Amino acid sequence: MAAMQTGKLLLTASMLGLAVSLPAGCGSGGSAGGSTSQGPGMQIASGAGPNGPARISAGDFSATVDNPYYPLKPGTTYRYRGEKDGKPTIDVYAVSHETKTIEGVPCVAVKDNLYEAGKLEEQTTDWYTQDSSGNVWYFGEATRELNAQGKTTTTEGSWQSGVDGARPGIFMPADPRPGQSFRQEYYKGQAEDQFTVLDSSSAVTVPAGTYRPALLTEETTPLEPGVVDHKYYARGVGNVKEVTAKGPRELAALASVTGL
Repeated sequence: MAAMQTGKLLLTASMLGLAVSLPAGCGSGGSAGGSTSQGPGMQIASGAGPNGPARISAGDFSATVDNPYYPLKPGTTYRYRGEKDGKPTIDVYAVSHETKTIEGVPCVAVKDNLYEAGKLEEQTTDWYTQDSSGNVWYFGEATRELNAQGKTTTTEGSWQSGVDGARPGIFMPADPRPGQSFRQEYYKGQAEDQFTVLDSSSAVTVPAGTYRPALLTEETTPLEPGVVDHKYYARGVGNVKEVTAKGPRELAALASVTGL
């Protein structure tokens, strides 16, 4: 894409496993102000925002993600039904047995395929990890949108911690409580989602069942100031519903889960 910045091109190539030449100070160890040292003691700049730690240690993480509100057990597949752009959607979210080491941190890979009106529209691989306290961190994603012929039209939204200044964020706290707020990701101008816990005793009904109590969060991003999303999480299951509270309507409600 002509408007895509050089850093974004390098980022995408790096995540696809292509050899690239990065400017001094960039690479798997991060950009200036990013990670320092090497090995388990490597210090990584956090993107979790003012309520999170400024730096984190690579040796404090595991690819085993068992946070009760966001368990990522390899072999588990979540199927969501919903709508986007006025079209019916099916979102298949599969926790793989694959892991990827990012800035010295082991991350589990989650494969996400979004179908609109029966056609595959978007493919994403997300990378998550968990610290020793039980917080789930988000270390990046490789995403692509497809046209009717199955060709990639854009990889906008892709990012990886340590590349071009991108930093990891907290996706789910170990002990979520109303009022907690963190950035989930930070790649300036590309990925800046943040969330606030609204309620820990909510209730939600989806095709897969009724969950009570459920955790309710609000997600926003400064990149889309007019959009607010609400997400519901069930203990022992994970994300069960996402719905737009403000902005163009989008919905994803859990229809089934296997492998838990």
